Amino acid sequence: MGLRNAIHDMGAMKLLLTEAEREARALGEESPGPEHLLLAALAAPDASGRDALAASNITVEDVRRSLAETRSAALRSVGIDTDAIPEVSPGPAPRGPYRATGSANDVFQRAIALAKSARPKKLRTAHVVIAVAELEHGTAARALRNLGVAGPALVASAHAAVLATP
Repeated sequence: MGLRNAIHDMGAMKLLLTEAEREARALGEESPGPEHLLLAALAAPDASGRDALAASNITVEDVRRSLAETRSAALRSVGIDTDAIPEVSPGPAPRGPYRATGSANDVFQRAIALAKSARPKKLRTAHVVIAVAELEHGTAARALRNLGVAGPALVASAHAAVLATP
């Protein structure tokens, strides 16, 4: 990996991790999970992740809505009335080292591995989309399934988006 790509990747990593943390706090969650990394990837300036979803006629708003519905369904399944839950206010910005759920760390490491195996060797938001699309379990995986997105089709679209991105 050249120096330019390394500098690009450091900036992309910082942006993704900071935004994932912000997304988690906005939803009242302590640590970012794969769903927050997905939202961070879709909010980033690099459009490759959004392009991958657009190939399945899915928008960022569709993903947000599906994630909210998936969370609500999970809470209802254990007897929690989601209408009775007060609005969450974002918690304070965390201090110290970055902390995420184990599955979010796995997704991020997979995205980095994908970037290193691609040409050019740059971390793209589509790499995060691929890593999330490969998940079988969890909120992000259920939300994508609820949108009718087939994992292999999304992975193929994301690979195409990486190749199409300069």
